[in-house]
Amino acid sequence: MEEKRTDISKLGEFGLIEHITQNFPIKNESTIKGIGDDAAVLKYDNKKVLVTTDLLLEGIHFDLTYFPLKHLGYKTAVVNFSDIYAMNGEPKQLTVSIGVSRRFSVEDIEDFYAGVRLACEIYGVDLVGGDTSSSITGLIISATCIGETVDEVYRNTAHDNDLICVSGDLGSAFMGLQILEREKKVFEGDKDFKPEFSGREYLLERYLKPEARKDIIAELKKNNVIPTSMIDISDGLASELMHICKQSNKGCRIYEDKIPIDYQTALQAESCNMSLITAALNGGEDYELLFTVPLGKHDIVEKIPGVKVIGHITDLSLGMAMITRDGEEIALKAQGWNQTKE
Repeated sequence: MEEKRTDISKLGEFGLIEHITQNFPIKNESTIKGIGDDAAVLKYDNKKVLVTTDLLLEGIHFDLTYFPLKHLGYKTAVVNFSDIYAMNGEPKQLTVSIGVSRRFSVEDIEDFYAGVRLACEIYGVDLVGGDTSSSITGLIISATCIGETVDEVYRNTAHDNDLICVSGDLGSAFMGLQILEREKKVFEGDKDFKPEFSGREYLLERYLKPEARKDIIAELKKNNVIPTSMIDISDGLASELMHICKQSNKGCRIYEDKIPIDYQTALQAESCNMSLITAALNGGEDYELLFTVPLGKHDIVEKIPGVKVIGHITDLSLGMAMITRDGEEIALKAQGWNQTKE
C-alpha cells in the first residue's frame, strides 16, 4: 500500500506549525508559554525569560543581488529583537548561526557581522554564541534572541471593545521590495544599467534596514499602559490581526481611513499600479507593533507619538472586517507575504 503523502502547501506555514507541534506537551514548570506566540516565555528564579528564533534562506527570504550583507546582518538581528518587543519585553542576548558556500569570502562574512554588531550596539544586546557550517545552497542564517519581561503580553488576550492600535506606517517595506525587484529585472537585461532610487530612499530603508519599535514599548511603559494583546507585523496587518482575533476568540473592525500609510508608499503604489490598501494590509515586513488596549486608554495612546488607533475588537460572532472609505464592510483575508520564489 502506497504511503499517504500530504503536500505542505495544503496546510500553509501556520497550519504546518500547528500540525507538527500539537503532540509536544509542556513538561517543565519553568515553561510558561511554548509554541504559538512571538516568543516562548520561561521562568527562572522569579525572572521571566523570552526566547525567539528566525531562519532566513537565500533565495527565499532575501536576494543578495540587491541586499548588502551588512544590511542583512542588521536586519537578521532586528527582526528577532522585534519579536521580543512584541511580547512587551527587552532583548538581552543573541546567537547567530550561518551556513556559507564557497562563493563567500572572509570579507563578506565580516560585512554581515558588522551589521549584526551595529544592531547589537544600538539595541543594547550581547552576541553570545552561534555556529558556522558549509552550505551548498547559498547563505543560510539562523538567529535566536533571548529577552526578559516583567509583564509579558500574548496574542490571545484581547477583549471586547479593546482599541486596536498600530505603530508607524504600513506597506512601505513591501513597496521598497517592489522597487528592488523591478530594478533587478532591468539590470539583468542591461549590464550597464544604473538603478534609479532617488526619492525612494525611505521605502528602500524600510525593507533593507528595518527598525524594531523599542521606542513604542518605552512610551507604553512610561504611560503605564500594558497592552491586552500584541504582535509584530511581519506578515502583514491583516494576517497579524487575524492571529490576535482567532487566538482570542474575538472579531474586529478596522477602518481603511485610519490605517497609517506614508506618502512615498502611496506614490509608489500608484506608480506600480498596485492597490495601496492591499499593500498596507498584506505587504509584510514592516516590523511595526500591532496591539490592543482597553477603551479607557484611548486618550493616553492617542498622545503617544507614532501610534494610531485603527479600530476595535468585537464579539466573535461579528467576524473580522475592514470598513472602507465608502462605508462598505469587507472581510479580512490573511494573505500574508509569501516570499517563496517558485
